[in-house]
Amino acid sequence: MTSWSSAFGARADAPKNRHVGPPDQEKAAPGGIAAAAEAFWKVRSSPSGPVDALLAAVVTALIGFGVVMVYSASAVEATVRYKDAQFFLKRQAVYAVLSIATMWITSRIDHRRLKVLTYPVLITVTGMLVACVAGLGHKAGNAYRWISLGPVHVQPAEVAKLGIVLWLAYSLSKKAERIKSFSVGFLPHLLVVGLLMLLCLKQPDFGSAVVLLFLTFTLLFVAGARVPYIAAFSMLLAFAGAALVRFSGYRYARYLAWIDMDNNRADLAYQPFQSVMSFGSGGLFGLGLGRGLQVLYLPEAHTDFVSAIVGEELGFVGILGLCAAYLVIVSRGVKIALEAADDYGSFMAFGIATLFGVQAMTNLAVAMAILPTKGLTLPFLSYGGSSLLVNAAAAGILLSISRSRTVVAPEKRGEAGASPVPHAPSASAVVAASAEEGGAW
Repeated sequence: MTSWSSAFGARADAPKNRHVGPPDQEKAAPGGIAAAAEAFWKVRSSPSGPVDALLAAVVTALIGFGVVMVYSASAVEATVRYKDAQFFLKRQAVYAVLSIATMWITSRIDHRRLKVLTYPVLITVTGMLVACVAGLGHKAGNAYRWISLGPVHVQPAEVAKLGIVLWLAYSLSKKAERIKSFSVGFLPHLLVVGLLMLLCLKQPDFGSAVVLLFLTFTLLFVAGARVPYIAAFSMLLAFAGAALVRFSGYRYARYLAWIDMDNNRADLAYQPFQSVMSFGSGGLFGLGLGRGLQVLYLPEAHTDFVSAIVGEELGFVGILGLCAAYLVIVSRGVKIALEAADDYGSFMAFGIATLFGVQAMTNLAVAMAILPTKGLTLPFLSYGGSSLLVNAAAAGILLSISRSRTVVAPEKRGEAGASPVPHAPSASAVVAASAEEGGAW
């Protein structure tokens, strides 16, 4: 734990009179044992203090594990296509190093400084999505989802997910009680995310559009938007999504193939069927790392279906460990959100934790054929620079927010129900208030 904290800039030797909270609240601590104890707790909660070491360790471990699994899942395909078994390994290793550097850098930046980047990031992402829709992007699999920058392919939809979290956190933190207003707190956010969703659907990228909507409604709920608005628009958009599937030829065909995989395992359901075979052949402990056979039959196993190779080679135990790792990331993210020193950081932490959770859950569900095929990567594991770097940046922001935690008054430590002092985020207060008020929205 100590080594992880120091790696990300922990201040184990920080002065004992360092005060938590904004600089204008600093004051000299009185002398005596009580003052020393109080100073100790302030140091632990210092805005420039240690990051969440467990979160940093799990994310870094997943990135390293991802390099190993990408190699295991891609060696055969790389040999056939590029005559180099390590083709994808080399690239993923470079992405992994860059992603860890990105996470370290963003963890060192005060998350409040990101406010100035909110609109530049949102505008840039929108422009990139427009470029893809206009046909200026790189086409792969009948979809324009990438923009080529030399040898690097950037996927704007991945950046859009983090961009919408940054914008929502900034917007919601400014509106306070006005969030309950339909015209001020709800509609503008729905319009902005609606534009990004339409651009994703035009690529086409149905999965990313759904993730953007889920992120928006989650943060609106956490911020205190009226639940009837969220429920009504959720039902409306669910019907719209069903219509998009029913009246889109390839989507409906893919859905029918998913419903009847056994009779479509040679065509449209070939990939999910082979993926399920991977999980089944792994058994309890798997066939062993690098000994999987489904890499011979499962197309693009190193991208969206890398979890199937994990299931085959490491078995049910391996998948259980993988799920536990994502559960740790999401739970630490929620904890950081509840302890954040300001609303902006709280909303960002909730959004990033939701992003990791929903993408991991959807990817695993698709690989196990619980859901129809979607083009969503498995965070930190799937091959690809855009996804890995964006997720690393998001994890770095989460670590940055974890530096500045709210303080529990010394006399309240250890008491049941002890709550943070003045800087507790309104996000947690809103959730608690909603639970107490029952249906009074």
